[in-house]
Amino acid sequence: MSGPQSGILAPLPPAARYLSFSLLQGTDARAALRRLAAEVDGERCVLGIGATLANALGRHIEGLTTFPNFSAAGVELPATPAALWLWLRGEDRAALLQRERHITALLADTFVLEHSLEAFVHGGGRDLTGYEDGTENPQGDAAVAAAIVAEDVPTLAGSSFVAVQQWLHDFKRFEAMPKSMQDNVIGRERESNEELDDAPDCAHVKRTAQESFSPEAFVLRRSMAWIEGDRGGLQFVAFGASFAAFEAQLRRMCGAEDGIVDGLFRFTRPLTGAYFWCPPMRAGAPDLRLLGV
Repeated sequence: MSGPQSGILAPLPPAARYLSFSLLQGTDARAALRRLAAEVDGERCVLGIGATLANALGRHIEGLTTFPNFSAAGVELPATPAALWLWLRGEDRAALLQRERHITALLADTFVLEHSLEAFVHGGGRDLTGYEDGTENPQGDAAVAAAIVAEDVPTLAGSSFVAVQQWLHDFKRFEAMPKSMQDNVIGRERESNEELDDAPDCAHVKRTAQESFSPEAFVLRRSMAWIEGDRGGLQFVAFGASFAAFEAQLRRMCGAEDGIVDGLFRFTRPLTGAYFWCPPMRAGAPDLRLLGV
């Protein structure tokens, strides 16, 4: 029986590494994917397939596209496609690094590691600015409905689609804002996490209120904080039964819908943007039959 990769629905791990790979030209990825499948348990290692890899294999995954171009009003949303994405989940940073090195060596004849990012849970699930992240995440059955393709789509049942963006914070700019302005940018009071009744229309919680869209735009966020040297931010990860809900939110955030740009862009910006399909698990391994593997 097929089912979703369990790491998608599980609570965030204390530590993680996000890996993005490109495909070497002139190589056949099937053998490498078979080797990789033995390493992917869906819980401690979540697998995502990019459109470039599916295309290279001559396969079409319904709903898998490239990252959209919604740049508007001076807001830039870079698209950085990758063939393969892995979310390594765990508790020990050294063990995660060793697992990354093992997988990278395992795939070296076919895939090139283009980007590796170490991430962690901060403050019980808060962004590095101190605000709680993912407050409106659906729970229980609602989380499954938002993140996992249902049985009524038999070819994709149990799989998921994930949008990934690495956001870089400008801490000096954020810290220069008065506390009231910081709260208004987010739309919540930092310490209590209470939503502000009088928040401006540009407040992030108003831009992305999932129930305010038609149809409603619920995603399952699994974002984590990251730090590299003196730089840091949020690795935004949103799972969905399709990309429709994420795209509805992103379109409104960048002002493409009504000209109002999300207040987040006052202190943070995305460095990357990519889409992946997360295959279901079957008999303890990722089900890659749609890729001909």
